[in-house]
Amino acid sequence: MQFETVIGLETHAELMTESKLWCGCSTRFGEPANTQTCPVCLGMPGSLPVMNKKAFELAVKAAIAMNCRLNTETFFDRKHYFYPDLPRNYQVSQNYCNLGVEGYIEIPVDGEIKKIGIWNVHLEEDAGKNMHVEYPGANFSLVDLNRAGMPLLEIVSAPDMRSVGDAESFMQTLRRILLYSEVSDCRMQEGSLRFEASISLNKPGETLTGGRVEIKNLNSMKAVKACLEYEIERQTKLLKGGQTVERETRLWDEIKGVSRRMRSKEEAHDYRYVPEPDLVKYRIDSGWLEQLQADVPELPVKRRARFIKELGLNEYDASVLTDEKALADYYEGVLEYHHSPKKVANCIMNEVRAILNEKKIDIAQFSVSCKDIAALVETEENGRITDLGARDVLGEMVNTGKDPETLVEELGLESINDTDDLEPLIKEAIEAMPKAVEDYRAGKKKAIGALLGQVMRLTKGQADAKTVKGLLEERLDSMGD
Repeated sequence: MQFETVIGLETHAELMTESKLWCGCSTRFGEPANTQTCPVCLGMPGSLPVMNKKAFELAVKAAIAMNCRLNTETFFDRKHYFYPDLPRNYQVSQNYCNLGVEGYIEIPVDGEIKKIGIWNVHLEEDAGKNMHVEYPGANFSLVDLNRAGMPLLEIVSAPDMRSVGDAESFMQTLRRILLYSEVSDCRMQEGSLRFEASISLNKPGETLTGGRVEIKNLNSMKAVKACLEYEIERQTKLLKGGQTVERETRLWDEIKGVSRRMRSKEEAHDYRYVPEPDLVKYRIDSGWLEQLQADVPELPVKRRARFIKELGLNEYDASVLTDEKALADYYEGVLEYHHSPKKVANCIMNEVRAILNEKKIDIAQFSVSCKDIAALVETEENGRITDLGARDVLGEMVNTGKDPETLVEELGLESINDTDDLEPLIKEAIEAMPKAVEDYRAGKKKAIGALLGQVMRLTKGQADAKTVKGLLEERLDSMGD
């Protein structure tokens, strides 16, 4: 029997602020343990929280980007549970009046767009971090509270995903939305983006055949994918064996590749939510809302669709170029100087990205201006330099900061496309490679590639390949038997 997979994801994203949610302590990552704390984020008696306006604005922007209905008047609640890394013994979060509700995002799946519901988006404080001592005989753990009070955005999806592929596309799309909106840096290696997955299996046409299982301790998209695949297999075996799948919370053991029972799943009343008495209600007026709406950029799915429809790019090229907002901005910046969408795309995707990878930098650190890249593409396109010559020129543009026109002249890289200059070289190549000539004459047309390569070597890559190929075909086809 085949079962329907039902998946929902909870996402926690740390917001891009310089200070914490309720106090002025720094949010810098990697500082010595417990050096970024104060009475407020330590939950000391008598200390009072004050809302970080920037964090609130970023949360609103995220809700707008996910097409949520905004509660323009909202408030916070205390969520009671007891962890050693939660100084107050309760978390300030939102339950009764979430900032954004009833939203959705669109994800690409198998060449089509699928809508995934967003149940709610809300703002809360992060907890600290347990530091487990790892040496023989250690029987204690330490707590680092630098992260306590960090502004955290929780995004709760509807259970609209029906496969691991859906979940993977959702995570990647959501990450791009947060990056495009400049809401979070999404550095999973620093804990800035974390996921919790919920999964259940149903018989076709039924609901709630198996209990919903929530999996925590997922530190990467790879871990989410692996745990979902494991849970599908585990729950399928239970259901086919006539057993039930309990509603519970499990932890993911990434080393062993298995999930383990943590506890039975809590209900909302287990957290004993009460309104937070130390924070006022917050109202978003119309003028502020309009300003925040204007700050949300064109998002990646729509930008990719526009690149395909208006610029004629294929789906792969459009996806690569819109993966990062800065790269997409750079691409469109080049097009403002020279509108050749496919040629510019090829240059950025192949040559520019190769340099970025080699130097381990991002496009914001790339030294060549959009204007100069446009000039380089135009110079190659009009036949003045070959693609190999353009590659050499780009390398020198990075090293020297000079424009392509100057470098073409200084390096002597103008392409050779004059027939009188090429004819002697074509004759030399034909005489030097009789076997390739014989193969071509015997109907193996691909053999012309060897002859073309020989001419390119003789000209150090400066010959115009299209012109050379035409002259070779003309010479070879006219040769007598």
